[in-house]
Amino acid sequence: MDFGIEKSGIIFDIKKFAIHDGPGIRTTIFLKGCPLNCWWCHNPESQNFNPEKYSISKLDQHKSENEDFIGKKMSVIDIFKEIEKDLLFYDESGGGVTFSGGEPLGQPEFLLELLKICKKNEINTTLDTTGHTDSKILDKIKPYVDLFLYDLKFVDNEKHEKYTGVSNYQIINNLTRLSKEGSNIIIRIPIIPGINDDEDEISKMNIFISGLTNIQRIDLLPFHKIGKDKYQKLNMVYRMENTDEPSEDLMEKIKIKFESTGIPVKIGG
Repeated sequence: MDFGIEKSGIIFDIKKFAIHDGPGIRTTIFLKGCPLNCWWCHNPESQNFNPEKYSISKLDQHKSENEDFIGKKMSVIDIFKEIEKDLLFYDESGGGVTFSGGEPLGQPEFLLELLKICKKNEINTTLDTTGHTDSKILDKIKPYVDLFLYDLKFVDNEKHEKYTGVSNYQIINNLTRLSKEGSNIIIRIPIIPGINDDEDEISKMNIFISGLTNIQRIDLLPFHKIGKDKYQKLNMVYRMENTDEPSEDLMEKIKIKFESTGIPVKIGG
């Protein structure tokens, strides 16, 4: 793959003063497009790689500045101009820039250029990723990433294919490689009642995570229905209507189970 050519890409939001997307105060850049189609996705507007015609007044969050489209093309330079406005906050809080999505690795050349310009200006970088990408892409990207927020939804591949639409082969392999090669990683696990909160799946994830190194923390993210209304407005099927949000008691019990790995565990991102 010829990296370094693409100087622009499609984003669907820039969030200022983010405090849950990595250390300190951050600017989070949301790149559009994702190869996964998770049943519980709370940002369905992030899935399509192209701008989508829509009335943004009907969306609750992640609004495009364009009145008729979700997502817009922006250059690396234009995005960096937005990042520069927050440099003071990064310095004071130990923050930086987080690239999220969608799946930012779905626009690898664009992402690489964004990461490079941040590192050139000594800005801390975090990548929020599903890990579903070719290992060659990850090898190009990782030298410029200070912290990976790495999603882990299932270890069981059959369940992963059913509920996300793709195999977890690349996801598991890439996480294992990043761990062995010394990358800093926070594993993020969405807890979806009736889907991945059963004893068997939690046990499989525990065993897998216990074999990894350089894992700074495990974040358990309770399922919520915040994005529900977006599905109807995007003419998409919402498959989680009959799924309840996990109770605090359930989350605490799962937290205790993951603490057996010896890795710090936090409820929430």
